[in-house]
Amino acid sequence: MNLIAPIVGYSAEMAQIRRTIHAHPELCYEEVMTAELVAQQLASWGIPMLRGLAKTGVIGIIKKGSSARAIGLRADMDALPMQELNTFAHASKHAGKMHACGHDGHTAMLLTAARYLQQEAQFDGTVYLIFQPAEEGGGGAREMIAEGLFEKCPMDAVYGMHNWPGIAVGAFGVTPGPMMASSNEFDLTIRGKGGHAALPHKSVDPVMCAVQIAQAWQTIITRNKNPLDTAVISLTQINAGTTTNVIPDDARMQGTVRAFRNEVLDLIEKRMGDIAQHIGAAFDVEIDFRFRRNYPPVINHEKETAFAVQILQGLVGAANVDARTEPSMGAEDFAYFLQHKPGCYVFIGNGEGSHRDAGHGLGPCNLHNASYDFNDALLPIGASFWVRLTEAALAPEAA
Repeated sequence: MNLIAPIVGYSAEMAQIRRTIHAHPELCYEEVMTAELVAQQLASWGIPMLRGLAKTGVIGIIKKGSSARAIGLRADMDALPMQELNTFAHASKHAGKMHACGHDGHTAMLLTAARYLQQEAQFDGTVYLIFQPAEEGGGGAREMIAEGLFEKCPMDAVYGMHNWPGIAVGAFGVTPGPMMASSNEFDLTIRGKGGHAALPHKSVDPVMCAVQIAQAWQTIITRNKNPLDTAVISLTQINAGTTTNVIPDDARMQGTVRAFRNEVLDLIEKRMGDIAQHIGAAFDVEIDFRFRRNYPPVINHEKETAFAVQILQGLVGAANVDARTEPSMGAEDFAYFLQHKPGCYVFIGNGEGSHRDAGHGLGPCNLHNASYDFNDALLPIGASFWVRLTEAALAPEAA
């Protein structure tokens, strides 16, 4: 790997910062301590900043030379509302909160890059270091944009990076076009008429209606949607009844829908509603169907993705860059940035979990798992990528 020597030199120090963040996780829009730590580090290196976008957002601003060109590099800061099972020294000190998605590492990687970009890197233009709150369901990217991010920090392109367990350390995955799916939620309430389970003919059973709707919804994927379009309907909750001999008055169904194209999502939403209403009419129940669109799909831009691939190949070698990686049905609010600016989102390999300190939980080192931990070996790799990307994107123009 063609890592930057000074970055390797202070990565151990930056790993301690990462572990401090891990030990003090904060949920979306509550990243007060994390934002202050970021701001203190940036200030110690003499980096000007903009604070307060989306409540706790921090944007470091490094300008060199006279060019008006600019790019943005983004790291997310928030944690998840879950209990950590790890017991090593830097495990969460806040019950019910955990950095189970590696945002502590993303923040530390961008801080590591910031240090070098300010102190030693040579480029001509401006790099905006976007430390974003509330990625985990809070839509922090959307809020930063709504509060004027791109007006206050005009940039030509924006880039994001996420650690990915299962990809080897020192390897990357990226693809042009769809990289991650949209995230959407549905909520269906079926209102029938409860009664004695031994006298079902005197009731209107919402449970049997729920069973029929659940089965019929899956035909949208297999019979309505083009087989070449990827999409998922996952029914994750069915709640009804309180005892064995009573037919309940109502039943509730909830879950998620994922898709890469809005046209496919339009089809799924309409068909889910139609199926629920018509089956409900057949069972003589009342139907209340609600569908909420959360994050749009992450769609990488062709030019910026090809540029990122070129930088990655120079950093870790072509054999370690999967330039047509399999997209994920997970979701990311970096999608909002890519709706407004050209850019690219990449996966950086986090390994299989052997890096974890003694005292880690027994579960796998997967994202959103209570035994997860970010791999500190990624800090110099990810930071070197950010620096090389910036130096190439903002290389001095020929006279």
